[in-house]
Amino acid sequence: MMRAKEFFTLAELAAAALPELPATARGLAKRADAEGWKANPKACRKASGREGGGGFEYHISLLPKAAQLKLTLLHSAPANTDRDFQAERRQEIWARYEALPLEHKAVAQARLLVLNDVAHLKAAGIRQRNAIAAVIAKAGISESTYYSYCAMVEGLDRQDWLAALAPSYATDRARAECHEEAWDVLKSDFLRPEKPSFSACYRRVVAVAAKKGWSPIPSERALRRRLDAEVPEAVQKLARDGRERTKALYPAQRRTRSHLHAMQAVNMDGHRVDVFVRMPDNTITRLYLIALQDLYSGKFVAWRLSESENWISVRLVIGDMVERFGIPDMITLDNGRAFASKWISGGARTRFRFKVREEDPQGLLVALGIHLQWTKPFSGQSKPIERAFRDLTDDISRHPVCAGAYTGNKPDAKPENYASRAVPFDVFVAHVDQQMAEHNARVGRKAGNCKGRSFDQTFEASIAEPSTIVRWPSAAQASLWLLASEAFKARKGNGEIHLHGNRFWHPALTAYAGKKVIIRFDPDHLKKPLKVYDLNNALICDAQCIEDTGYHDAAAARQHESQRNAYRKALAQQKAAHAKMTAQQLADLYSEGEKKPAPKPERKRPAVTRLLTGNLAVQPAASMSDEEFEDSFSKAMRQAGGASILEFPKGNAAEK
Repeated sequence: MMRAKEFFTLAELAAAALPELPATARGLAKRADAEGWKANPKACRKASGREGGGGFEYHISLLPKAAQLKLTLLHSAPANTDRDFQAERRQEIWARYEALPLEHKAVAQARLLVLNDVAHLKAAGIRQRNAIAAVIAKAGISESTYYSYCAMVEGLDRQDWLAALAPSYATDRARAECHEEAWDVLKSDFLRPEKPSFSACYRRVVAVAAKKGWSPIPSERALRRRLDAEVPEAVQKLARDGRERTKALYPAQRRTRSHLHAMQAVNMDGHRVDVFVRMPDNTITRLYLIALQDLYSGKFVAWRLSESENWISVRLVIGDMVERFGIPDMITLDNGRAFASKWISGGARTRFRFKVREEDPQGLLVALGIHLQWTKPFSGQSKPIERAFRDLTDDISRHPVCAGAYTGNKPDAKPENYASRAVPFDVFVAHVDQQMAEHNARVGRKAGNCKGRSFDQTFEASIAEPSTIVRWPSAAQASLWLLASEAFKARKGNGEIHLHGNRFWHPALTAYAGKKVIIRFDPDHLKKPLKVYDLNNALICDAQCIEDTGYHDAAAARQHESQRNAYRKALAQQKAAHAKMTAQQLADLYSEGEKKPAPKPERKRPAVTRLLTGNLAVQPAASMSDEEFEDSFSKAMRQAGGASILEFPKGNAAEK
């Protein structure tokens, strides 16, 4: 069992705040001298480990009974068995010292210099009184001030004297007294989103206090100090500036991307470009740049321009990335309507002359096996792509190509030549593609994974690592991100599909001529083959685009005729493969085993005058096929020309 502590220094007794005893070490020293504590050698001993003048420890029996009881309780409690009052005091005085401004610390340094000078003179053999007189005269202080310095460091180690000598200007009155209701009114008025000035709030409170008889009302300066002392700065910002401003008061999370590899994780967002663009229909608008960025390298892996942030563009940009670089394991999307919902209003669907299926982009990601992670909208700290969009403002919007079309990034930051022109759509698309490629290829990047390389170089180096595994889509998956129409009707006749002036066809479509089908297509690449499905979503074919040709293009005509003949020949071969028996063979098969009827007597053919003579004579039909007979008869009739043909009698002449 640990023995209870029995001896204490004056500093430890002062720190314990014992009843019936002075609360300071200086007061306890006077009490000890008055009662002769040092005269009892069993109750007083030299403190161990002291420097520069020592110090004494006193037995607990010298204290009043109430003080003894409190000390016993403090040191007998389990939580306080090992309590070190000296260490607590050291911690307290150093914490107070660190919180002081520089000028107050300089005062403590000057006081310490006075005590050190006296100690040095005494060590040199000068009497204490003479040493003190010389030092205080040099420092310009009184003798009582010197002894007050000594009392401040009594019982402390030399290394703690600086903190103990620090001045304390705190007063017992911590705040200005104010009428409770008036104080509540003042705080409520000041802590409003309208951000009124403190002076205006104070004037209103003074006027109300005069009517209500509220008292006391301190000065404006006193209440301002009290407000700053009681209401933290963060609370004032929250009340007056709003929640968004307070987010910056808490340190942002800094996440490393060194543990990733290229195409393991991507993030996606949309940015409205600050440029007026003239569309093909002659309307002027600002387009959205919807892009995907690889998290490891910072490279833009896919992007498109759209008139609005909508699920169609999100779907197609994801498809572009998968086709070019593969399927990532994780994607981070903005938790907004454009990315989370099935569709968004804003004219996106009016681009098409038919209904477009509303397909959830999350369904596409689930089908591709991509883990989806949402972020807060407009949270740039959550998506590194927001930082890249700020860089692109200079590269794209302020480029000479967009001179006169730049809108400025804020309503009050419009350039002098605002709205003087609009960039043509095709020019702007080419400009964006060029700047995005330059952004990826620019060397000297300072990101952690780049180390002076470009985004392209960092991406390719990671892809080349043997440990990097990237999934690629199958042929069937390649149609998942294409837009799907609702019940698109194929043309009658051959089943052609006409889409935005282009014609698409496949031999399999002849079976669906005049019927409704579903097509999947890329609205920005309308000459790529279409995926055609039946109404049960079963694939029919990949319909190729049929290009138009010039009216007098003989080579194109020959090629078209050759393709048509090849198609007809393929059909004839399929017919021959399926219809292997002739009509005569079928007739013989069906009549096999049946009794043949008796032959009819032959009837003499009457003599008939030939209609034509020579080579124009029509051969008997029995000696040729049906096709040969038709060709011969047609040829004979064409060549008849002016030959004499017997006319059949008409009218009454025929009756006679």
